Amino acid sequence: MQEKTDNFFTETRKELEQYIQDRLLLLKLQATEKTARLVALLFVVLMISLLGFFVLIFLSVMAGVYFSTTTNNLYTGFGIVAGFYLVLLLVFVFCRKWISKQVINIVIRIFFDKNEER
Repeated sequence: MQEKTDNFFTETRKELEQYIQDRLLLLKLQATEKTARLVALLFVVLMISLLGFFVLIFLSVMAGVYFSTTTNNLYTGFGIVAGFYLVLLLVFVFCRKWISKQVINIVIRIFFDKNEER
């Protein structure tokens, strides 16, 4: 009887250890997947932002030249473009809390989304 009980506890201990190892592996895999999704999203956003930045630079120069020829003054034309960017900067400064909340919500959604599409 004693041997049967010892055998039961030994097998149960082995199964419990295997279960804990499997759970740890699952957690590592889930964390790796979430991190990979976040890094991929950051990379895509960075590339789109970089390309968008170059497009914005060229469009800004074009707009500055256009307004310069329209107003017959180089400083006024580029000043209009600079004023537009100043207004845009002020809008972002006043909306920074809302923007940061949206970014935080996206990151949280990536890490805690239970219904992921595979």
